[in-house]
Amino acid sequence: DVQLQASGGGLVQAGGSLRLSCATAGFTFDDYAIAWFRQAPGKEREELACASSSDTTYSNSVEGRFTTSRDSAKNAVYLQMNSLTPEDTAVYYCAADRLCSNPYFGFWGQGTLVTVSS
Repeated sequence: DVQLQASGGGLVQAGGSLRLSCATAGFTFDDYAIAWFRQAPGKEREELACASSSDTTYSNSVEGRFTTSRDSAKNAVYLQMNSLTPEDTAVYYCAADRLCSNPYFGFWGQGTLVTVSS
């Protein structure tokens, strides 16, 4: 079974940093792109970043503040989030599929809540 599990969320003050982790299992890690999404209360889900074995992309809303990285030895992906603002408060998810360009990601993990206080 394909498994993804996001972790590392919590409460942080504005201006602070958090590092999220996405543990994966059940598929050939290097063959899949892993993306980070978030969904804030009352808002649509937003794709933040995606990393494949050959490419990394970011949304305009987080580029320069968030960095995603892959660790093939651990089958894990990370999202380093800096300069956090209350607008970053959301549930964060990792998802997997063959390509970052896929419009819909087929495999999802449970989310982790990030709360940024002002």
